[in-house]
Amino acid sequence: MKSSHGLLLLILLSTQAAAAERRTIELIPSDRSSWGITNLFAPFTGWFMGGPGYWYSDRIIEIDTTPPGATLELSYVRENLQKRFERTVSPIVLMLPSRIEAEPRDSVEIRALRDGYRHEEIRIRVRSRDTQLMIDLAPLPNTLESMTHTHFSGRGSLKFLTREALRFRLQDTARGFSIALIETRQSDAASTTLQGVSSPLVESLRSEQLGEDLIVSIELDAVVRDKLERRSAHGYDAGRDLHHFTVNLVPSDGTSVTVDEARVTLERINPEDVSGCALEFDRSLRLQLEAESLSRALAPSSSFLDPYLRATLKRLGALSPDGVIALTDGSRFRPSRPLELSAAAAQSAQAVGYLVLLRKFVAELEPSIDQRNTLRGIIAPGLTNAAFDAIIETAKDPERRCNAETARVTGPP
Repeated sequence: MKSSHGLLLLILLSTQAAAAERRTIELIPSDRSSWGITNLFAPFTGWFMGGPGYWYSDRIIEIDTTPPGATLELSYVRENLQKRFERTVSPIVLMLPSRIEAEPRDSVEIRALRDGYRHEEIRIRVRSRDTQLMIDLAPLPNTLESMTHTHFSGRGSLKFLTREALRFRLQDTARGFSIALIETRQSDAASTTLQGVSSPLVESLRSEQLGEDLIVSIELDAVVRDKLERRSAHGYDAGRDLHHFTVNLVPSDGTSVTVDEARVTLERINPEDVSGCALEFDRSLRLQLEAESLSRALAPSSSFLDPYLRATLKRLGALSPDGVIALTDGSRFRPSRPLELSAAAAQSAQAVGYLVLLRKFVAELEPSIDQRNTLRGIIAPGLTNAAFDAIIETAKDPERRCNAETARVTGPP
């Protein structure tokens, strides 16, 4: 018996707490309805409509939304004129005039809005019998799963990966441009990839959910702001069943490093830069990066990086003593043969020495302040700067130990 009393008390307290969480909103017009025949017969018709209180008792409707916390725009409408308007947040208790004080066509128009969900609009008659209303908000039809930013050789790209083909609006702003991803919300993973984006081209990036649209504002670096052209492209990633929309940033004055100039830079890299202790960095870095993500980043993908990555891979074979590209599984490819070079490119994430060669290549072309961020964009675009920094520092440890041990054994030069 005591346990049942305790249960009843718990139910009572929880009910009172739930009621306390609801905000009471009064939506009663200041002008009364006109007196008519309904008023004359109300004392009699009320007995057939549900009792004497049907016409005269307070009119209350409990309104909830799923998910809760939606913005509610409430309009009291009489003869197509808005008599009262209130804006609040669900859940609420809505107080209306009694039925006898409402005109037959009086209604309440309810508009429910929540970022990341479709808007819902509902109309109910004031004289209806409704006492509770649950508004189910449907998620937006599209989701941004991630965004990656890559910069190299004076060019850059912003790639948006979405569940469905993206509808968008591009608009110039005073400091760059904005992209409205229509009827799209961002996933938790996407919110992480949208934070802290910067490069020599992109000074900052900010995202904001405005109703049914996700607005991404890109502020370009002031030095290059007026020298960049935007070129957009669409594609589909069958492996992940994701659509991608890419905005490429291309210098209009031709200041980006050409592939021929990149090859000249690669020729300056020596065999010792991708051998010995440098391979300890290469091995450690590869082990820390997620294999599938690394393969996806380095495999040919019709991006502006493709010719640079291919040239780097070909140079890797030339730096090898036997002129081949060796993979971690023991496979060997001769870059002098186009078919074998293409086969190696498809598996370049496993190419021994490739990651350390990319590190050296980036160091030759980019200012020191941008080198790590540029390398991140090439081999791990899905990682944040902080996460990639931690991986790089860990990868340097075995390289440092190897260099220290080599110096101890061989002695000073």
